[in-house]
Amino acid sequence: MISPHSARKTTRVQEAPPPPTGPPAWDGPPPPARQPVQRSTMERVKELPAKVSIRWRLTLTYGTLVFGAGAVLLISVYAIVGTAISTAWPTIDLGLGPYENEQLQNRWRQFQELAIANARDGLLGSAPLALVGVGILALIIGYFVADRALKPVAQMTATAKKLSESTLAHQRIALEGPGDELKELADTFDAMLARLNVAFDTQRRFVANASHELRTPLTINRTVLEIALSDPEASEDLKALGRTLLEVNARNEKLIEGLLLLARSERELAVRKPLDVQEVAQTAVEQVTPFAEEHGVTVTTELVSAPTVGDPVLLERSVSNLLENAVKYNVPENGKVWIRTGMADGALVVQVANTGQHVPAYEVNSLFEPFRRLHADRVESAKGSGLGLSIVRAVVQAHGGNVTAVPREGGGLVVTVRLPRR
Repeated sequence: MISPHSARKTTRVQEAPPPPTGPPAWDGPPPPARQPVQRSTMERVKELPAKVSIRWRLTLTYGTLVFGAGAVLLISVYAIVGTAISTAWPTIDLGLGPYENEQLQNRWRQFQELAIANARDGLLGSAPLALVGVGILALIIGYFVADRALKPVAQMTATAKKLSESTLAHQRIALEGPGDELKELADTFDAMLARLNVAFDTQRRFVANASHELRTPLTINRTVLEIALSDPEASEDLKALGRTLLEVNARNEKLIEGLLLLARSERELAVRKPLDVQEVAQTAVEQVTPFAEEHGVTVTTELVSAPTVGDPVLLERSVSNLLENAVKYNVPENGKVWIRTGMADGALVVQVANTGQHVPAYEVNSLFEPFRRLHADRVESAKGSGLGLSIVRAVVQAHGGNVTAVPREGGGLVVTVRLPRR
């Protein structure tokens, strides 16, 4: 587990403010408590169906139908028993006189009514227990029937979850069985995934091809400008213009490289090697340290071993992007950046926090969109191309992880990357 209050390496010795609070998997403070809303009994009853899963709703429906059918069958048997006894009841004739015969027949009818009443009472006495047994058995059978009926839906859900954590290239539902409604739904979902995969792949190829096509003229422009600046007879105005154009060209080249890296990150991983996140983060810190010193930012690290499998180049680039963003968008003086790696809650964690201006919570998610900056600024590009966090998210998702960010107390951000343990 990573300790949030230790510092093992600093690039500059200064009095440090408190590091980011909480464990590496910290996702921000809990929402403010709300006053409980008083609801009537009828409102609570109406809310019950929404709280019962579809599996239990099917089970209860099946059990209720079987129980109702059993109750109807009991009522039918109750009526049939009386009719059957009356129909099968024998008649007697002993050759007695009219008065004695009437007395005998009345007595015989009383025996008949008593037999019917005893049969019905016996039926009613054992019927409730039989109904309870049938109801319990119906619930058990209904649960397994619902489970079997929902198994294709569970398969589709599992496939959708896998797709949300990876690419759309190969994973499909491929449901086998008769051509019923569920099979038609699964095939429609597979066809939709295939179309989405083609559309996304076409988009990525377009970005990659366009970026490659744009690199050549930018390289030619840079070469021409450098040759012009190296001319000793060039005037100062021409050199000033050339240096300005070189800066613009460099920003454009950086934008093109970012687009290429983003297109590569959104594809399925072609390289999967055993690696240690600690070494990846250490390499990224060494690359960013001169940049941090140039901006007067102190980098504090606590790097704990966390082995995994993935593309080391992409992971290193994503960690470097986090550190570069933390340095760029920091306070003007005595800025601080913290980076931690290790294991937390069974996952590999990389967390980068920095000092900086206050970031509203409602704008945090938009920072991961391409070309978006704080306060929805899409114009000013002096600090970068606006692809840093987009590349981080694409790389992390390609590795089956997720990335979250929350405002840091006192200003800045706390960005947490979680990767699955391999």
